[in-house]
Amino acid sequence: MRLLYTIVAAVLSLTLLVGAPVASAATPDWSGLDARSYSGPITAPGALIATQPMARVLSVAGAARAYRILYSTTDQHNSPAVSTAAVFVPRGAAPVGGWPVIAWAHGTVGLGDDCTPSALPRIQRDNEYLSHWLDQGYVVVGSDYTGLGTPGLMSYLNSVATAHAIIDSVVAAHHMDLPLSPRWALVGQSQGGAAAVASARWATEFSQGTGLDYRGVVATGTPANIDDVVITAGPDMVLPENLGPIASAYTAYILAGFREARPDIDVNSVLTGAGLAAAKQAETLCTFPLSSALTGTRPADFFSAPLASLPGIRQALADYMGTPVSGYDRPIFLGVGLKDRDVPPSSTLKFADQLKANGQDVTLKIYPDDDHSSTVLTSMADSTPFLHAQLAG
Repeated sequence: MRLLYTIVAAVLSLTLLVGAPVASAATPDWSGLDARSYSGPITAPGALIATQPMARVLSVAGAARAYRILYSTTDQHNSPAVSTAAVFVPRGAAPVGGWPVIAWAHGTVGLGDDCTPSALPRIQRDNEYLSHWLDQGYVVVGSDYTGLGTPGLMSYLNSVATAHAIIDSVVAAHHMDLPLSPRWALVGQSQGGAAAVASARWATEFSQGTGLDYRGVVATGTPANIDDVVITAGPDMVLPENLGPIASAYTAYILAGFREARPDIDVNSVLTGAGLAAAKQAETLCTFPLSSALTGTRPADFFSAPLASLPGIRQALADYMGTPVSGYDRPIFLGVGLKDRDVPPSSTLKFADQLKANGQDVTLKIYPDDDHSSTVLTSMADSTPFLHAQLAG
């Protein structure tokens, strides 16, 4: 049993180690649109509430123009909410019919407002990656996800809530004074890869009546079936020493997000004092500061009893962070690097097998010499023609 916990806990920590798209030590620049305390009206999901030109330092190299927008959506409690997003516009004139749109799903940054991606500079890899899609003639819309830079707590790894935020960002962008095509697709990396595929499952349903035409998804370094791993968390977890405090940080984010979304599940009752403190810190600290604050702790230190001992926990976790394996109505592209040590390749490979077993249209590309981050740029040779084919008029 101890060996089983060791293996499962290692998978948990590895599965959730995702590349942060921003430097968490930077001071947020709200580009004149600070929505942290927004209390105005919230209309139908996808409504555009406000638009501001984005500070140039927050844009990407391939963008001719960039904006920060505030829009309405639905949160983890199925209640009206708001979110913000970045909108990057390519150079040159729009084609006849308008620019197709790519919705970018970002990776883990933290749950606090200071971690908001659209208010911080992008890392070089993401700058290059997003600029590539702009150079292909696509507008890129990157949701921050509800709760990052807006009221409420960002619901970490919540499949449905994140899907609402991403899909509604595309709907809202189509209310801007931009020549946009109704055709759009999803692209995501790591935790954002999971967000992208979840959004793909509900893209057509959640955008019904908007006139949008969802075409497909590209996901790299994609963690899947996380709920099957999280259910094993408890005081007997054993982690390899070389993983360090980052494993504790991601465990804390899961605890903070899940207990806020599901107050009917008494998560606090199986947490130690250290676990309660870590979950509280996770509500505000970005990835690197939280990891530093939790130095010397292990995920096992957070639990006084197995998470699985809580009544209803298995179904609750599945509802919160489950990865759909059927019901997709458009093609799926999955890219995986075999040298990935952040999200085990087996996670994506198993997910691809599940999709195929359920008759889904999935393209799996394997990159033997690439790791978690390098797969993002290497995969462009395959994902670019894939998206061109899906977004063709």
